[in-house]
Amino acid sequence: MNRGWRLRLNLTLITLAALAGCSGVPERPQAQQEVVQAEVEAEPVHPMLSEPVPVEVPSGEETLAGAEPEPEPVGDLLDRVRAGLKLGTHHHSRIDKEADWFARNPEYVERVFQRAAPYLHYIVEEVERRGLPLELALLPVIESAFQPFAYSRARAMGLWQFIPTTGTRFNLKQDWWYDGRRDIVASTQAALDYLTYLHDHFDGDWLHAIAAYNTGEGNVARAIRRNRAEKKRVDFWNLRLPAETRAYVPRLLAMAAIVAEPEKYGLSIEGIPDKPYFEEVETGGQISIEVAAELAGITTEQMYDLNPAYHRWATDPTGPHRLLVPVESAAAFRESLLQLTPDQRLRVERYTVREGDTVSSIAQQFGTSPQVLRELNQLGNANNVVVGAELRVPSKVSSLPAVVLQAAARVDSRGPDAVRAVHVVRKGDTLSGIARRYKVSVATLARINGIRTDSILRIGQRIRLHAEGGGVIASASGGGGEIIVSDDGQQVTYVVQRGDTLSAIARTLKVPVSALRSWNNLDGNLIHPGQRLVEYPGQGS
Repeated sequence: MNRGWRLRLNLTLITLAALAGCSGVPERPQAQQEVVQAEVEAEPVHPMLSEPVPVEVPSGEETLAGAEPEPEPVGDLLDRVRAGLKLGTHHHSRIDKEADWFARNPEYVERVFQRAAPYLHYIVEEVERRGLPLELALLPVIESAFQPFAYSRARAMGLWQFIPTTGTRFNLKQDWWYDGRRDIVASTQAALDYLTYLHDHFDGDWLHAIAAYNTGEGNVARAIRRNRAEKKRVDFWNLRLPAETRAYVPRLLAMAAIVAEPEKYGLSIEGIPDKPYFEEVETGGQISIEVAAELAGITTEQMYDLNPAYHRWATDPTGPHRLLVPVESAAAFRESLLQLTPDQRLRVERYTVREGDTVSSIAQQFGTSPQVLRELNQLGNANNVVVGAELRVPSKVSSLPAVVLQAAARVDSRGPDAVRAVHVVRKGDTLSGIARRYKVSVATLARINGIRTDSILRIGQRIRLHAEGGGVIASASGGGGEIIVSDDGQQVTYVVQRGDTLSAIARTLKVPVSALRSWNNLDGNLIHPGQRLVEYPGQGS
């Protein structure tokens, strides 16, 4: 039995076990959602014997019929990057300053490239395919430290840190279900489109283009015009630009120099296999992220790490209908998708309509949209439903990764979607019950709604779940705070939320608890809501 066949068989068995009776299944604890990876390296066993049968290895040039060929050696992706650096060697004190910072923080450099491992091969392939300098593949190091859920004060998101307007300009869809600025494939294509445009716009000057990616083409163009009017040189090093941009370009050049010769800076960067990590698979429609993770044989958290654009329990019903999955499980994933019924794809259960319910309030309760409920139940455009009627609703997952909850909360807390941050009281609701559901304290809910903790609620009453100003108070406990990248790109700040623990935050940031304590001068594990924790030592705050 060859390795690929065994993997598909084991994943299929896992899938059948996971999906058996999934229609109408109540919420399950997180531990039961995680699927253990199939073991594929077991020694072959004869079907008639309980002991392993020794495999005779042919000598010389002989090969067994049907035997798998020896895998070709895999190179180091960073060697490929080194070979494709095209911006040349620059000598400037600003580059030296940035390189010194990286050299003083080797743990940070190591973590960044560990985080880059799932994404960098795809980025390198696309940069090469367009014939662009491979320094551009290192831009996410500077922009987001390869944190797919990174968020800046300017509302920039994702590996490439697109702000909403630039995301729209380059056709990155942004809605209640999905934000293309965090889509690994879509944002990479958009970033390379933008950089190519800037390169052409600035007559082939890559340093001007990279500066414009950071501060906007208008700022760079004005700085060039100003220098020309004053009879000054117009190369990047002589332009009057914002301090952030004056450091941004040297920081990229410093990182490129370090990748080229890490030993020169006293650093050692672990190699990354020069092979694809993920494969893009068409799903044919909306699917639960939890179900998709089970089909792929990975955890829900890993599925979101590969598909960070989706910030709800399922993919966007209006598309894109595709997911990134690990290469080794892509074939089995495609096969398993074909076996699912529509209800299994969304893990549908049944809900009996209560007094005061509407399509909108039920959709809010189950973390979906009114349109999805209407489509599941063929309700047309109706918002009212009959008390006692049974509706098909998507089963809510027991929990989502903290960074996904936070991404969803940002959408819910602004603009026309803010109504989703309100709980509409139904018969039997109490303030304590609502507080338990949304994992907040009764005192906090009472305070932001101007009521007493023992107040009697009335059916239809609207209980706000957000503080004034949009501050999110409703999130799952453990790692629910914001991850904010500083404007200079050299510090990641985590804003502690109610219910967070130091160990959960460390898991979210993928750093040791001991490191968090050291960077933030913590003697123990005591933290408080609103506290800001730095992920790594930076230059200032």
